Amino acid sequence: MSALVQLLGVSKTFGAASALHPSDLSFERGKTTVLIGPSGCGKSTLLRLIIGLLEPDGGTLQFDGAPITSANIAQLRRRIGYVIQDGGLFPHLTARKNVLLMATHLKRPAAGMDQRVAELCALTRFPQAALDRYPIELSGGQRQRISLMRALALSPELLLLDEPLGALDPLVRAALQKDLKEIFARLKQTAILVTHDLAEAAYLGDEIVLMNEGRVVQIGTLEDLRTKPASDFVTEFINAQRGLALI
Repeated sequence: MSALVQLLGVSKTFGAASALHPSDLSFERGKTTVLIGPSGCGKSTLLRLIIGLLEPDGGTLQFDGAPITSANIAQLRRRIGYVIQDGGLFPHLTARKNVLLMATHLKRPAAGMDQRVAELCALTRFPQAALDRYPIELSGGQRQRISLMRALALSPELLLLDEPLGALDPLVRAALQKDLKEIFARLKQTAILVTHDLAEAAYLGDEIVLMNEGRVVQIGTLEDLRTKPASDFVTEFINAQRGLALI
């Protein structure tokens, strides 16, 4: 089976509001899938359902062919890396200790952890000399690199990224986009990334999933969305993205 993650009729409501209507989706191994759409369309909800921070009200989520349940989610999380917009770093821990948080919890050998940190520094272009600094002493871009290193520390099969570059200035964001693209390719990483930026989606994604009001509107490449829009909303969304003029 080529799909690492599958949603089969998965839905989620908060009170009377439907955050995700019943949806079927497949996320292929070794591919980067980008979830995009207006605020409140269900993108982040979908990630939180996959990693078990939320439970679906209906349908089934599968990881590597097996249902995701409350009984196995703790084990599955060790196979999933998760990066959020502000990095989610612990301010009282150094960069090194943030990276090694789960490895330390799992009592991995110290020598192996040190080697892994060195590998991740090289992969993400993070200076090893800054590993003993605290998050407040790092730039926004450096904090996101540490968050990415932490997510990759256990060599996850799946990487989830929720607006990882949204709070960065344009130059830092462009540099990290380039590095992310290279990292995904080098690791043959299965990744699901949430963004509001269609230009970023087109640059990083093998496939784009456009969502609106808790529903999947269209799946395809940017060219598919441009030339074969599934609805007027698709065209309106593309026309509203001024950054596409730079592609």
